[in-house]
Amino acid sequence: MYDLIIIGGGPAGLTAATYARRAGKSVLVIEKNAFGGQITWSPRVENFPGFVSISGVELGDKLLEQAMEQGAEAELEEVTAIERGAEGFAVRCESGAVFEARALILATGAKPRMLGVEREEELVGSGVGYCAVCDGAFYKGKPVAVCGGGNSALQDALLLSESCSQVWLIHRRSSFRGEQKLVEALEKKENVRFVLDARVTALLGEEELSGLVLEQNGASKELTVEGLFVAIGHQPDLGAFVDFLKLDPAGYAASGEDCLSPTPGLFVAGDCRAKHVRQLTTAAADGAVAALAACDYLDRL
Repeated sequence: MYDLIIIGGGPAGLTAATYARRAGKSVLVIEKNAFGGQITWSPRVENFPGFVSISGVELGDKLLEQAMEQGAEAELEEVTAIERGAEGFAVRCESGAVFEARALILATGAKPRMLGVEREEELVGSGVGYCAVCDGAFYKGKPVAVCGGGNSALQDALLLSESCSQVWLIHRRSSFRGEQKLVEALEKKENVRFVLDARVTALLGEEELSGLVLEQNGASKELTVEGLFVAIGHQPDLGAFVDFLKLDPAGYAASGEDCLSPTPGLFVAGDCRAKHVRQLTTAAADGAVAALAACDYLDRL
């Protein structure tokens, strides 16, 4: 039995592993896709302290290397269920493997909602992105598009308009759901164009995005862009754990900055937690807080 199992191997989970190991706890990190999390989609990261520029894959590798250098163990498995017992938790995986620990940290992240267009995943990091704050600077002086109609999409378009040559804001309805003040601010931008009652039906380009095919009012049209930022929302990856958590209306774990949950011994860190800012640095901060809280819990058992 481990002292601590961390479900999710992104920045929050791997930071938690490093902190828990430095406190002398035995730690297992379980990740279902790629260690490093969604940051591995970014070709360059320029907003993480200590690195002027680094690829997302390399940053993920360094976070994993650091945790394992401290003595953490890692498994590539998909967790399907957790069970609470007298001694702690049993973590059941799709492969049939079962791991046990006295405490758990959920650091499963939040997945961006995708358009569902062919080749979308293939072009992630090669023109298709989900975080204008993270990757917008790479498109300075270039034409881009933002897809979405809420505040996130409007804010992304405003941000990109400061550096990109042209910003196309694509929304499938005739009006935006976001704040009117944001819409008015965008209307004043000479390099922003609204494309309403439209949806993206195809992505153009071989290895890099070169344009979009849109369907608008029954007609098909093409836009020449080098970047597409999809801003149609996120969804927390908490389906297997909802019985142990309190959720907010959007489905995120309603845990505060202390990263506690209603279940003793269960902690929540990173983008799956209800919070306003979801960035690499806030995920890492959550990992540290959750790990120290878990260590305090273990020391009191």
